[in-house]
Amino acid sequence: MRILFIGDIVGKAGVFCVKSLLPAIRKEKEIDFVVANADGATGGFGLGKNHSIYLRKLGIDVLTGGECIYYKRDMVGHIAAAPYILRPANYPPGNPGRGWRVYEASGRKVAVIVLLGQSGFSRVHLSNPYSFLPEIVSRIAPETKTVILDFHAAATAEKYTMFQVADGLVSGVFGTHGKVLSADARVMPRGTGVICHAGRTGSLAGVGGLDRTIEIRKFLTQIPERSRDSWENLELQGAVLEVDDNGKAVSIEGFRRPCTEAPNDRDRQSGED
Repeated sequence: MRILFIGDIVGKAGVFCVKSLLPAIRKEKEIDFVVANADGATGGFGLGKNHSIYLRKLGIDVLTGGECIYYKRDMVGHIAAAPYILRPANYPPGNPGRGWRVYEASGRKVAVIVLLGQSGFSRVHLSNPYSFLPEIVSRIAPETKTVILDFHAAATAEKYTMFQVADGLVSGVFGTHGKVLSADARVMPRGTGVICHAGRTGSLAGVGGLDRTIEIRKFLTQIPERSRDSWENLELQGAVLEVDDNGKAVSIEGFRRPCTEAPNDRDRQSGED
C-alpha cells in the first residue's frame, strides 16, 4: 500500500494547490490512500465545514486537525457527522468527533490516529500522547496492522521521542504543525517510517503560508490582526509511505511539487474565511 501524507494545508492557496496537483500526483505515484493535515485550511487557523467537504471531494480520504480543530464554529457541529475528519485523540473523550478510525482502501484496512503534543499549546491541556498511543493501537490491532499517526507537535524533541515510542507500534509517524518539510525521512529499526516535519501546502513565500507583512507586524507590535493568505511560490509538500502486508514500512520519502497553475479570482475568493 502506498500512502500520501500531505503537509499542513494553509488557507485558500493551500486548497488551490490540492485542487491543481493532487489528481496527477495520485496517478503518478500510484497512491492508494491520502491523508492531509488541514488544521489551517480555513484562513490559516482551523478547518471550516465548507472547506472540509471541498477537500474531501478533491480526493483526500482523511483530514486531520490539531489544536485549531474547533476554531471554526461550524466544525464543532459538523465533525461528529464527518468520519473522514479526525481531531486529536487525546482531547477529552466527550469532545465532538473522533481521534482515530479504521478506513478501507484498495481492499485493505488502514487506521489513522491523531495525537497532539504537549509543548507550546497553551490553550489546551490534554492526555499524555505517549502513554495513550499504545492503548489506541491495542484497540486497532484486531482490525489492521497498517496504522498511520499524525503527531501534531510544536517541539522537534517531542516528535523524536514519539518516533522511539511508536517504532514497531505503527506503520508511519508524520510530524505536523511545523510547516517546513524536513529531510529526515527514514524507516526506524522496528519498521516504522517517520518524518519530523511533513511540510506545508500553500505559499512558501509567506510566514507559515500567510502574508508576511501582516505576520511580521504582529510579531513586532504584539497587536492581534487578521491574517491574510499569501499566493506567492505555491507548492504541495508531504511524504509518501509504502507499507507491506504486515503493516511495516518499506520506504518513506519527503515529497514536494511546485504549483505552476495560476489561480484566478474565484480560486482566491472560494470557500469561507
